[in-house]
Amino acid sequence: MNYRVIKENKLFFLTDENGNIVENHSYGLGLYMNDTRYLSKFNLKINGEEPILLHSDGSENYMAKILMTNPHQEKEGSLILWRESVEIERTRFIYDDILYETVTAKNYYPKTVSFELSAHFDADFKDMFIVRGFQTGKVGRRTGQEINKNQLDFLYEGADEVKRTTSVKWDTPHDRASEEGDVHFSITLGHEESKAITFMIAPKEGEEKNQVHLPAHEALEKLKASYTEWENSMTSVETDYLPLQRLVDRGTDDLRVLLTDIGYGRFPVAGLPWFGVPFGRDSLIAALQMLAFQPEVAKGTLLTMASLQGTKVDPWRDEQPGKIMHEIRSGELANTGQIPFTPYYGTIDATPLFLVLLTEYVRWTNDLDTFHRLEENVKRALQWIDEYGDRDGDLFVEYHQEAEKGIANQGWKDSGDSIVHRNGDYAETPIALSEVQGYVYQAKKGIASIYEKLGKTEQAEDLSKQADSLKAKFEKEFWMDDQQFYAIALDQDKKQVGTITSNPGHVLFSGMLNEERSLKVSDMLTSEKMFSGFGIRTMGEGEAGYNPMSYHDGSIWPHDNSMILLGMSRLGYQQHAKKVIEGLIDAGAHFEYDRLPELFCGYGDKIGKAVKYPVACSPQAWAAGTPLVFIQGLLGIVPDSTEKKITIDPFLLDGMNELTVHSMRIGEGILSLKVTRDCGKIQTEILENSSGCEIEQS
Repeated sequence: MNYRVIKENKLFFLTDENGNIVENHSYGLGLYMNDTRYLSKFNLKINGEEPILLHSDGSENYMAKILMTNPHQEKEGSLILWRESVEIERTRFIYDDILYETVTAKNYYPKTVSFELSAHFDADFKDMFIVRGFQTGKVGRRTGQEINKNQLDFLYEGADEVKRTTSVKWDTPHDRASEEGDVHFSITLGHEESKAITFMIAPKEGEEKNQVHLPAHEALEKLKASYTEWENSMTSVETDYLPLQRLVDRGTDDLRVLLTDIGYGRFPVAGLPWFGVPFGRDSLIAALQMLAFQPEVAKGTLLTMASLQGTKVDPWRDEQPGKIMHEIRSGELANTGQIPFTPYYGTIDATPLFLVLLTEYVRWTNDLDTFHRLEENVKRALQWIDEYGDRDGDLFVEYHQEAEKGIANQGWKDSGDSIVHRNGDYAETPIALSEVQGYVYQAKKGIASIYEKLGKTEQAEDLSKQADSLKAKFEKEFWMDDQQFYAIALDQDKKQVGTITSNPGHVLFSGMLNEERSLKVSDMLTSEKMFSGFGIRTMGEGEAGYNPMSYHDGSIWPHDNSMILLGMSRLGYQQHAKKVIEGLIDAGAHFEYDRLPELFCGYGDKIGKAVKYPVACSPQAWAAGTPLVFIQGLLGIVPDSTEKKITIDPFLLDGMNELTVHSMRIGEGILSLKVTRDCGKIQTEILENSSGCEIEQS
C-alpha cells in the first residue's frame, strides 16, 4: 500500500507512508468523519525541510508508527545539522473521535543540537464524493481560522447549514503559530535526550460539545483495553500451520478496526479508505463470515439494517417498501440531496442476504428473541422480494436502475461491464442474477424453518413451496447443457447470459442445487479455466469479457471465494475447498502484513506471485472475514442450535497437523475442539461442549 490508514468508530485518518497529507495523491489523503475531509494538509518538517523516511509501520490496526530522520543541513559552509543526527518518530491513534499524534525527537549527535520542528495544517471540508472526483455541486464556505493559545481552529459553514470545525491542539509551548496553519517549535536536545509533542485533532459537527482530551498515554491505554476486550470475546484459533494462523489473526484484527455502532450494536463497515459506512451486502456478508467467531456482530448488523429498511417508493434513491439499503452517506452533498445516498437502495441482493444472515444467526445462537424483534422487518423483506424484487411475476428477482445518479448493475459485481454475454455484448436490464436466486431460495427455506418451529405452519408451508417452485424454474432457465454450468444471469429478454463466472458458486451455499450439478459447479470453479492457483476468478479465462486486470471480469475476490467455500464445506466437497483455501493462503503471503485485499488480479500462479490490483481497499471487511471462513470450512461445522445438533466433518491442509478452536459460541454456551493428524488419520477431540447440542461427526 502507498498509504497508511487508521480508524476508530466514525473517524479515519489516511496519509502517505511518511505520515503526511499531501496534495494530488491518488487516494485523496485526509482526516475524514461523516464523509467530510476535516484535515486536508498535515506536513511535518525539520528546519523547513522534509525528514527522510526510515520505516513506516501500519501493522497495528489501532496505531501507526513512522520513523524518520533529518537530511544533512548546512548553510554557506556552516553546519546546521549533521545528517541522521535526529530520530523523529510519529505515533498516531484515534480514541473517542480524536486523532492523537505524538512526534518524538531524539538526538543521537554527540553534542547538543538545536533545531526547529514545524507542522502545517489545513482543512478544506470537502465532501468525499468531491475529493474522489465523482461529483461536483453546491457547497458551503470557509468562515475563517482562530488561534487561541495552543489551539488552532478551522471553521466552515456547509450548504447543508451545518457548521463544521477542525480543532488542532498541542501540549507543548510553541515558538510561533499563524492562521495559515503553521505551528513552529524550537527544540534543543543534549546527547540522547528526547522531547515529545502531542497534537490532538478533533473534528466537530454542528453544536456538539467540545470533546474531552485525555492525555495521550491514557487514551491509548483505553484503546488497547477495547482491543483486548474484543479479542477475549472472539473464538480463538491455534494451528501449527503458521501461514493460516497469520491470516486469521490479521483478519480478526482488521474486523475490529472496521466495527462501527450507529446505535443498534456494532457491525462491520465495508472497508477503508472509502467505504467506512453502513453498507448493505458488504456488512451482511462480513457478519455472516464472522458467525463462528463473534455472532453478536451479526445481531448488530441485522438491527442496523432493519433500522434503515425502505418504507416508500422513491425512484431517486431506488427505494421500495421492505428493501434493505445499499449504502448510506452523511456528507454535505447527501444532506443537501445532491446525491441519493441518504440511504441509497440500489442493491438487489441485500434484502435476501438480510434474511439469510438472520436464519444463519438463529441456527448458530437459537436467539429467537431477536427474530421476534425483527419479525415485522422479515415480513416486509419477504413482501419486497415478491412484489418489487420480482418485477414481472416470473419467480426470479431482477434489478433495474431507477435513480438518475444510482448504480446500473446492482449485484455485488456492480461495475458497468460486469454482466456480459459470451459474444461480448453487455446484458440489458432488468437482469436476474444466478446468485440472487440462490439467496432468495435460502432465505425462504430458512425463514420457513423458523416459522415451523414457532408453530406458524401455514406460513412455513407457503414459503417452502415458493422456494421449491423457484428451484425448479432456476434449473430450467439457468442451466446450460452445452457448458454443464449455470448462466450468470438472465437478461431483459430472459435470455441466458452464458459467460462462465463465479456467481453460480454462491448458489452452492443455498442448498438449491442437486448433488450432480453441485459437483459440476465445484469442478468448474476449481478447473484451470476458473482457478488461477491463488483463488477462483470472477470470470473464466478465455471468455469474451475476461481480463485478469479488471475489477470484476477475471480478478480474484477473497470474499467471493469465501461464499463459494461455505457451500463446498456444507456439501462435503473437501478436496475442492482445500484447493481454494490453500490458493488464497498462498496469495496472502504476497500482500503487506499478510492481509488479503479487497481483490487482486487474476493472473495464474505461473507468474510466481499474486498480482495486486492498483486501487483495492485494504483492510476490507469481507476480505478480512475470509480466513475466518477457512476455519469454518476446515471444521466442516454446520450448527443448528434450534434442533440441538452440530454436525462436524473436519479436514486439515497439507503440512498442517493441528487445529484447535476455543470458545466457539453456539446455542446456550460454547464449543471447543481440537483436530489433529495422527499417522495420516484425522482425529477430533471435543475439549468442551456447553452448547446444549449433540455433536454428529460425518
